[in-house]
Amino acid sequence: MIRRGEIWTANLNPARGREIGKIRPVLVMQANELIDADVPMVVVLPLTTNVYPEFRLWRVTVPARDRLKDACQVVVDQPRLLDRTRLGDGPLTALTAAELAAVERSLRVVFGMI
Repeated sequence: MIRRGEIWTANLNPARGREIGKIRPVLVMQANELIDADVPMVVVLPLTTNVYPEFRLWRVTVPARDRLKDACQVVVDQPRLLDRTRLGDGPLTALTAAELAAVERSLRVVFGMI
């Protein structure tokens, strides 16, 4: 069962323009109520192993742990809506409450809500 705050692999191909593509880890951000209602789509944020400290206002670093092999940044500035069939292996790990709160703050920055 997919849960909000978990990291799964997903197939983000085909990418268009500057969108992030490839099969890569993604953070599930959709509310558990929608997941439990069996909505066929899921809101995710892609992760990248290219860690840029200068992007700290809108990207959150997650250290390697559990089945997440490398430190990654949550690319909060590229939210995606995926069909659930694009999700693969998971969960690789889950964010801590503090990490999830940091992602939520970054989302507010990206959406101009701060």
